Amino acid sequence: MISSKYDWQFATNFTDEKFLKKAKKAGLEPAAASLLYQRGVQTEEALQEFLEPSLDQLHDPYDLHDMERAVDRIRSAIENYEQILIYGDYDADGMTSASIVKETLEQLGAECQVYLPNRFTDGYGPNSSVYKYFIENQGISLIITVDNGVAGLEAIDLAQSLGVDVIVTDHHSMPEELPNAYAIVHPEHSGADYPFKHLAGCGVAFKLATALLEEVQVELLDLVAIGTIADMVSLTGENRILVKYGLSVLKNTQRVGLQELFKIAGIQPDELDEETVGFQLAPRLNALGRLDDPNPAVEFLTGFDDEEARDIALMINQKNDERKEIVQQIYEEAQTMLDPKRPVQVLAKEGWNPGVLGIVAGRLLEELHQPVIVLNIEDGIAKGSARSIEAVNIFEALDSHRDLFVAFGGHAGAAGMTLEADKLAELSDILTAYILDNDLDLTGKTALYLDEELYLPELTLDTLKSFEKLAPFGMDNKKPLFYLKDFKVDNTRTMGAGNSHLKLKISQGDATFEVVAFGQGSLATEFAQTKNLELAVSLSVNKWNGQTSLQLMLVDARVDGVQLFNIRSKNATLPDKVPVLRFTEELPDLTNSRAVVVYDLPDDLQVLKKILQSQDFEAIYFKNEIAKPYYLTGYGNREQFAKLYKTIYQFPEFDVRYKLKDLASYLKIDPILLVKMIQIFEELGFVSITEGVMTVNKEAEKKEIDSSHIYQDLKRLVKEQELMALGTVQEIYDYLMEAD
Repeated sequence: MISSKYDWQFATNFTDEKFLKKAKKAGLEPAAASLLYQRGVQTEEALQEFLEPSLDQLHDPYDLHDMERAVDRIRSAIENYEQILIYGDYDADGMTSASIVKETLEQLGAECQVYLPNRFTDGYGPNSSVYKYFIENQGISLIITVDNGVAGLEAIDLAQSLGVDVIVTDHHSMPEELPNAYAIVHPEHSGADYPFKHLAGCGVAFKLATALLEEVQVELLDLVAIGTIADMVSLTGENRILVKYGLSVLKNTQRVGLQELFKIAGIQPDELDEETVGFQLAPRLNALGRLDDPNPAVEFLTGFDDEEARDIALMINQKNDERKEIVQQIYEEAQTMLDPKRPVQVLAKEGWNPGVLGIVAGRLLEELHQPVIVLNIEDGIAKGSARSIEAVNIFEALDSHRDLFVAFGGHAGAAGMTLEADKLAELSDILTAYILDNDLDLTGKTALYLDEELYLPELTLDTLKSFEKLAPFGMDNKKPLFYLKDFKVDNTRTMGAGNSHLKLKISQGDATFEVVAFGQGSLATEFAQTKNLELAVSLSVNKWNGQTSLQLMLVDARVDGVQLFNIRSKNATLPDKVPVLRFTEELPDLTNSRAVVVYDLPDDLQVLKKILQSQDFEAIYFKNEIAKPYYLTGYGNREQFAKLYKTIYQFPEFDVRYKLKDLASYLKIDPILLVKMIQIFEELGFVSITEGVMTVNKEAEKKEIDSSHIYQDLKRLVKEQELMALGTVQEIYDYLMEAD
C-alpha cells in the first residue's frame, strides 16, 4: 500500500508586494520569490547577497581563533625546513581538507606529509601511536590536524611532551575540555567571535590557506565544495558562497583524478551540481574510507600523474560498488533479525563490515521509524552505529550508562559505540526502558516541509530555472518541495534493474508530466489504481535524445481514505509483507495489520464482512479467487430444471457418484450447477438420494423451484459472486462495509 514516510507540514505563504517586485527585477518568478521570503530573505540587500554571492563577502580568516598564531608557527616551520604532518580524517571532508592544506604548504615550499587515519586500525581523530611513529621515525616537528583534533586530548598531550607543536583546525562540537594544542582554529571557539559558525573541516582548512597565501585561492574551491556538501553542513552564509563558486570551479576542474572519475562514473562536468557531489562524488570518496585505506584519496585529489590518477579512480569506483553490495547484504541479513515486538532494534552479528553499519542503520530507521543500532561482533566485542528518530535522543538515552560501554559518543540522532557482546541485551533493555519511562511516542513521523502547491498547467522550464537561482541547495536551504493533488494517473511503468523503480504519467487540466519514483517499482498497481492520491515532489530536468523536459521526482506520497486495489487478474501478484486471507486455511492474526489481501471468498460473506468491519484497514487488496464460480453458471433457468427432471424421470435409479459428469455433458449444464439443481430437487422431495443413488419420487407434490431455500441461497450467492468478480473495488468495499 501507499503510506507516507513523513509528516507533511505546509509552509505559510507570505506576501510582500514590494519584495515581489524587487525579486521580479532580479529574475525570480513569484513562486520562487515567495519561497525565498519565507526562508528569511526579505530585504533588497539580503536578496542581492543571496542571488549574487561574492568572494568579497567572505570573512577575514584572522577573525578565527588562533589563526595568527597558527600562521606564524607554520611560516616559521617552513623557514626552518621543519617536517610537517597534515593529519586528516577518512571521510570526504577530511580528504579534501588535507588536500587543501597540502597544496597550500607545497606552494609555500614546505616539507610536508599527509596521513589519513584508517578507521579500522586507527579510529577517528588524533591517535597517539600514529603521532609517535611520525615523530620518532619521520622527524615530524609540527602537526596540523584538519577536520579533527578538538577532542584529541591524549595524542596531542603526547606530541607536546615530545616537543612537537600541534595546530588544530576543526569544526566538530567543542568539548568542555580542550586539548593542550599550540593553536586551535575553530569557528565556534569562545575565544573569538567568528561571524559564521558552520564551516566544514575543509572550510576551516581553506581559511588557513587564505591566511597563509594572503588571498582567496579560487583554484581550491572545488575541493571546498566537495567537502562542504559531503559533510552536510549549513549551506548558508559563507558556505553558500564557497560552494556556489566551488561548483563552478569543479565543472572545469584541472584535477586529473576527478576528470578520470567523471569519465568512469558517467558524470557530465557541465551538468554537475550539488546533487552530483552529494550522491555521486562524495559516496565514492567515502567508500574508500569505509572499506579500506583512505590515503590514496589525497594523491587522487592532488596528483598530476594521469595513469596513477586513473588507477586510483578505478579503485575508488570499485570500492563504491563493493560498498553497495556489502550494505545490501548486511541490510538483508539485519531484516531477518528484526523483532517487531520491541520499540528499538539492536542487531549484531559477526562478520559485518563496521564501516557501513551507519548506512544500514539509517536505511532501517527510514523503514521502521524506531531507533536502530547495528553492530559487528569480533572477539566478543560489539562495535557499531546507532541512528534514531526525533522523538528519541539516543545520546541522552545512553549517556548516563557509560559504564556499559568500552567507548561511546554521538548526538541526538546518531551515535557510535563499542561494548562487550554479552551486554547487548542490556543495551536493548536500557533503550526500551528509556522510551517507556519517558512515554515517548514512536508513531510520529519526521516532518517534511512543503513549500508550494503545484498546478501543472502553470509549470514550465522557466519555473524550474527560477527556482534554480536559489541553489545550491542543502542544509538550511533545502531544495524546494511541492505539494500536488487533484490529478489523474494516466499510466505507470516500472524501470531499472529488477523493475525496482517507477515512472508515472500524470495529468491535470491540459498538462501532462512524468513523475520518477525511485524504489517504488513494487507499488505500480497501487499508484495506478489509488484515488485521492497526493504527492510531495521536487522539480528536475530530463534530457533525452536532444530533448529537454521538466519532470517531477517523487519524495513522498499519501492517500486520503482507505486504499482499494484490484488484483483479480491472473498475472497480478500479491503485495509484499501484507497478511493474506485464505478461507480454506487458518486465518492470520490481523491485530496490528494496516493492510490485508482478500485472496479467496468464504462460503458465507458475512465472515468477510465481520473481519473488514472490525478493523480500520488502510488498504485492502481484492484477489477474490472463487473456487466454484456460480456467477458464470447462473442459478438454473426453468428450461434447465425441466430438462433435468425429464431426463432423470426416465431412470428409476441413477448413480450420481459415477454418472454425474455424463449427465452434465448430456444436459450441457456445468457440473457444479447440476449438483445444486439435484440438491434443490432433493429438498423439494422430487428425488431422494441414498448412498449416492438418486431415485425419482413420481408421486411428489408439485412445488415451485423458488420455494427452495437452496435455490434462494444460490441466487444470493450468484449475485454476490458477480459483485466480487466483476464489480469495482469501490462497489465491493461499500457492500462489505454495509451494516446488516
